[in-house]
Amino acid sequence: MLVANFPDNQPLYRSHDIRSIEQAAASISLSPALMERAGKAAADLATTLLGNRYAVLVLAGPGNNGGDALAAARHLKDRWFRVTVVLAGDPARLPQDAAAALQAWREGGGDVLSAIPAGGRWDLVLDGLFGIGLERDLGGMYLELVRQVNRMETPVLSLDIPSGLDSETGQPFRAAIRADHTLTFIALKPGLFTAYGPDYCGQVHLATLDLPPGLLPPGKGHLIGANDVASYLKPRPLNSHKGMLGSVGVLGGAESMTGAALMAARSALLLGAGRVFLGLLAENAPSVDFLQPELMLRNPDSLLETDLDCLVIGPGLGQSAPALGFLEQALKSGLKLVIDADALNLLGSHAELQNLLKARAAPSILTPHPAEAGRLLNCSNHEIQQDRIGSAQVLAGRLNSLLVLKGAGTVCAWPDETWHINPSGNPGLSSAGMGDILCGMIAALLGQRLSAEKATLLAVYLHGRAADELVKNGTGPIGLTASEVTIMARALLNRWVYGAGESPFIHSGY
Repeated sequence: MLVANFPDNQPLYRSHDIRSIEQAAASISLSPALMERAGKAAADLATTLLGNRYAVLVLAGPGNNGGDALAAARHLKDRWFRVTVVLAGDPARLPQDAAAALQAWREGGGDVLSAIPAGGRWDLVLDGLFGIGLERDLGGMYLELVRQVNRMETPVLSLDIPSGLDSETGQPFRAAIRADHTLTFIALKPGLFTAYGPDYCGQVHLATLDLPPGLLPPGKGHLIGANDVASYLKPRPLNSHKGMLGSVGVLGGAESMTGAALMAARSALLLGAGRVFLGLLAENAPSVDFLQPELMLRNPDSLLETDLDCLVIGPGLGQSAPALGFLEQALKSGLKLVIDADALNLLGSHAELQNLLKARAAPSILTPHPAEAGRLLNCSNHEIQQDRIGSAQVLAGRLNSLLVLKGAGTVCAWPDETWHINPSGNPGLSSAGMGDILCGMIAALLGQRLSAEKATLLAVYLHGRAADELVKNGTGPIGLTASEVTIMARALLNRWVYGAGESPFIHSGY
């Protein structure tokens, strides 16, 4: 999924917030009115997308989203485009503003059809069937219209959100239009960026409609911004030493699962941790990692007695009695914790561990995929996916932890009810080991003295962005491996901190 033409760290607003903003805008009698502004913005983007082509099919629904589409149709007709309007719904039952947009279209000489003409050919479909007000599954003529559009080989520009997609959750209401571009109005909505949103929205554009800034309340949700997170780490002083850069521990790697812990530890090392200690539970665990001999291997008991800044626990941990004991020790410690995989499964099945987690003063960062989150909330994977933001918020509050709910549009939620969605990443991340390296990345950044919140946001974004860079350069998404992502993440992090030019140390004698 691509995002376009809006600055970093954009707030994300839920449906009730957008409706409040619209009501506030209506109360101050904006001129031109909100619908007229939306229609012009849609016509402007459509004009750019059409280039030297000229035929547009406009689908107008029964609500105000349909009114936006009708206003856009009028502007396009005034610019000499050939515009075909299909009105799906009863004209007599349109809301007041949409009815006025329909009257203006007709007064300008525009016709209205009730169905898509058979055999018609268009250069662009403007989807204005349903916006953020849709709250039930599509059926009847609306479902058929969505299916017709999805069968066309014509680019689609959706207004506000693709028709049939839930703007809150990114879940389709039975079916949704698959857009090439989505122009969303006033502010970004979370459903554009998580769950199925990225599959349906195409390239996302934002039209703020030039509302007075005071109309938008402070947002609890934000889209993670590249420039913001890239600025979190500063260049290291020349007089650096490994003790300044953090001591990270990784605990896991039970029998036949040592690879998970090794990948987490290697990731922490390559992302800049000063020292990385690895405790493997497997009975015949290696005493050295020949691929990365810089790692210091310990038995798990001595690892927990080592002077560490933070600890990753869970990759390959298993759910044995010793694993349970090590997790209990970790939760009772004052270490910053990154908790993943089997450590999450143990938490899900042991209430006493959850109580220890809730009582911790040091930061705890949980990184579940949807199935692990479901075990923590005693519900199904499907239920988690139906409301990823809500699920992450509940877990963060209930467990007094920073919560990273992995998946398309990873959701990061904090106990104070703030939340973030990550726009980076691609399907290449759907392979073994990707969660392990993410844990190591978070821990490395914690060791370099970033706050738990900043370390989490930077690692999550960098993890996805590294996968995007690899695909851009011709590696993946099919067959992309976690080890490749780690190497690219290191390259990106250095580029962000030091720039892409000559090494800053080359003339310094460093």
